[in-house]
Amino acid sequence: MDQIPPERGRGRPRTPILTRRRITTAAMDLIQNSGYRSLTMSALANQLGVSASALYNHVGSKRDIMILVQDRVNEEIDCSGFESEEWDVALENWARSYREVYSRNIPLIPVIAVLPVANSPHTLVMYEVVTAGLMKAGWPEPLVVNAVTAVESLVFGSAYDATAPGDIFDPGALNELAPIFAAAVARRNLMLVTDEDGEEARSGADAAFDLGLRCLLAGFREELRTLRQGVAP
Repeated sequence: MDQIPPERGRGRPRTPILTRRRITTAAMDLIQNSGYRSLTMSALANQLGVSASALYNHVGSKRDIMILVQDRVNEEIDCSGFESEEWDVALENWARSYREVYSRNIPLIPVIAVLPVANSPHTLVMYEVVTAGLMKAGWPEPLVVNAVTAVESLVFGSAYDATAPGDIFDPGALNELAPIFAAAVARRNLMLVTDEDGEEARSGADAAFDLGLRCLLAGFREELRTLRQGVAP
């Protein structure tokens, strides 16, 4: 008589099932709570409740993990405006969405800002959409990546600036050493420019980003106008 195989035990498996998405989520939690330096393969395995060897079956290195993290974060950035809006409106909306996403992921900025995009599908799709939108508007191909990088420089710097204390520019007891600067700080304009009468900024970082982005876009418009006229910048 054939033997009947024993039934599989019911309930949860003793070892948690690993997926790349679960690994990515755990890595982001670890970095947000303890900083990037805390992310090691052993620490991540411990966070996931698995052995390091089990983790290595899915990712080969810390760099592989950061590529997954980069792609997960960049997936949240809205670049859909390039499909329907004028290039400058789309670029502004993209920049604002980009900053909003990274203002929630500040510990990742120093790493992701310099992380190559190879093997990051969502990141590459984002850049493809932005590049296509700018080139369709008339931006010369050799200048597109420079324009994108200029926007990202403002975005990353501003997102990081959002962590600064509100009194960062207060000269304190040295007020007399920089009286002109101190007066400018006291009269700092924290109004965001809108289509209506403006609204109060949530922080100095918001007001600075608003001004910087408006000036950057104004410069971009003038640059494109000059390029369209065939005049060397």
